Amino acid sequence: MNATRIAGIVLIVIGLAGFFTGGFSFTKDTTAAKIGPIELTVQEKESVNIPQWLSIGAVVAGAALLALGFRKS
Repeated sequence: MNATRIAGIVLIVIGLAGFFTGGFSFTKDTTAAKIGPIELTVQEKESVNIPQWLSIGAVVAGAALLALGFRKS
């Protein structure tokens, strides 16, 4: 397998994952207050939405790279 085929497969998988999940979330620790030796931390849940047009674009670009990878060999 050459690099073009691998990049195409990776783009297709990432595009499909973004399309079906719609985004991802993560937890971020933040220091809210620090008074002497006492420290108050807060966990904030952040979410990132992945637009559907970006996911579809990644699938199309991956398919194009995959087709070019098979065409060269």
